[in-house]
Amino acid sequence: MPLRSALAAVLVALIWGVNFVAIDLGLDGMPPTLFVALRFTAVILPAIFFVPRPAARMRDVLLVGLFMSLGQFGLLYTALALGMPAGLASLVLQAQVVFTVLLAALALREVPTRWQVAGVAVGFGGLIVVGSGSAAHVPALAFLLSLAAAASWATGNVIARRAGGGGGGRSASGPGSGLSMTVWSALVVPIPMLGLSLLVDGPDAVGFALTHLTAAQLLSTAYTAWLASLVGYGIWNTLLARHPASAVVPFTMLVPPVGIAAAWLVLGETPTLTEGIGGVVLLLGVAVTTGLFRRRRATPPPVSPAPPAPPASLMPPASPLDAEPAPPRR
Repeated sequence: MPLRSALAAVLVALIWGVNFVAIDLGLDGMPPTLFVALRFTAVILPAIFFVPRPAARMRDVLLVGLFMSLGQFGLLYTALALGMPAGLASLVLQAQVVFTVLLAALALREVPTRWQVAGVAVGFGGLIVVGSGSAAHVPALAFLLSLAAAASWATGNVIARRAGGGGGGRSASGPGSGLSMTVWSALVVPIPMLGLSLLVDGPDAVGFALTHLTAAQLLSTAYTAWLASLVGYGIWNTLLARHPASAVVPFTMLVPPVGIAAAWLVLGETPTLTEGIGGVVLLLGVAVTTGLFRRRRATPPPVSPAPPAPPASLMPPASPLDAEPAPPRR
């Protein structure tokens, strides 16, 4: 992956790491599914009037929204409301790295390289280390919902990658396609989430929450909608459209250290020594996956110009065995 794309992926990881704290602060007094509806309403309006429809098939666009937005965040917000710590949530959600690489290999035939397999294995080991020092007092349902959110995110990753491949004969990897996918795929979120909140929480609770919005809820909605969704997923979907999923997704292993640090600074969730060690292992996994420790090939010496070729009439017929193999595609 080019350096510019790698830096963009790191920026997304930083935004998403802080996102867990922003969600946790906004959930105070707000039904979780209603909060998801508010977030994605802010994603859609007014952006949908200015952002063109993505070039992918509309079916793929709606499927991305179903899994990457509605499924992931409906489950995640509910898990946080049930007592999942924000820092630990940022960790458990990264199980999507393994899910995505496996699903991409099965559905898209994107077989990861040995370096990527090794890096994901090291990073997943770091996730286990962090989890072993954090999961003692977490409600089981909250943990399972977080894991289900990770699986939903992984499914959305693979669908976004398939859509970026130009489903229906059109390419979805042009400039701005990531932002287009983010905005238009959000159409499937607000009404189902609002309906679920009315069903589960009741009209009175929904009405009270909407008429008594706090500053924390408004700021949280702004951060999660404009930074985490429009900026974060706009970049993310563009990267998935241009690069293999197994090369992009491992960068999300940077999210847990950022999330744990943000939760420590803002919410007072003090990380343990085990969590710190696990965070270091996660960073090592990302470094291995992106080829940071891979040995670079030496630059070949300059080649002197070849003598002029003889006239075509004097040259022997070309043989396929004489042709040099084409350089591998990057």
